[in-house]
Formats: sequence, structure tokens, C-alpha cells
Amino acid sequence: MTGAVTALAARRVVSGLDDQGRSAVVIDGPLRDMGGGGARRALMATARPTGLPADNAHAGDCEAGQFGFEQMHAGGSMFMVMDFAPGQPEFWHATDTLEYIVMLSGEVVFQTETGEVTLAAGDCLVDRGIVHSWRNDSGAPARAAIVVLPARPVGKGRTV
Repeated sequence: MTGAVTALAARRVVSGLDDQGRSAVVIDGPLRDMGGGGARRALMATARPTGLPADNAHAGDCEAGQFGFEQMHAGGSMFMVMDFAPGQPEFWHATDTLEYIVMLSGEVVFQTETGEVTLAAGDCLVDRGIVHSWRNDSGAPARAAIVVLPARPVGKGRTV
């Protein structure tokens, strides 16, 4: 059974420069809820730079709206927190990205075409754009922090 994702309290703090060019905290508030549909929900931590290297002079916030895979393929980097509801069904896909993933809480199953591994709080995963799926078999929500970078396609390439 797929359950709705319940937001876990989290705060985002973003540094930058104030209007006088001094170091400062420019955002201090909740993660921006980007939705995601069904049992998955993306929470954005900050604006997504559109190029690499990032322009640290940009002080804007991430725009509100729905999470979509096209955001992951728009160039630049992305930092998000992803919630996985208990009973989340499989969703097979591949992205042309390099993703650094740290499990913050709960457990998820990371599936590949040849096997699967259960990731728990504290585990780290580097996903190199392969065909994969996520599944939450546990009875509890899971949360991961994810850094997304553009990458050249591998294997079958992007499917979403």
C-alpha cells in the first residue's frame, strides 16, 4: 500500500553575501516543498545554479512548483532532500546525471538490473546514471539528501 509522504521537519540555511558584500545567512527557513507525486516528494534546499562552475553571486531562492526530471537535466547542480513513503512502489528510470546520495533516515531498496541493496541512515551511494529503481519496503518514511550533477549518458542513457 502506498502512503502519502508526511513532511519531516527540516530547515535550510543558505549562506551568501548581504547587500554590502559581507558574508551572511541569506535564507533560514523550511525546505521548499516541490511535490513529486504519489509516494515520492522532493524538498529543495536552495536555488539550482544553471551552469558549472556555479555562480555564487546569485542570491535567488528556488522557485516553487512541482519537481520534474527535466529539472535534473537542465544543466548545473541541484541539491534536494527526497522523502520516500512506506510501501512506495518501484519506478524504473535512468538519468544523465551523477548523484551523491546520503540516507538521512529510514531505509530504501536501490534496485539495478542485476540486483539490489538496502540503504539505511548513514549509508552513501554514488549513482552514475544507470537504470535503477527505488522502493521503500519498510513501514516507516525514509529521507535522503541528494546532490545532482550533469553527466554524459552511460548504458541505455536517460529514460525520463
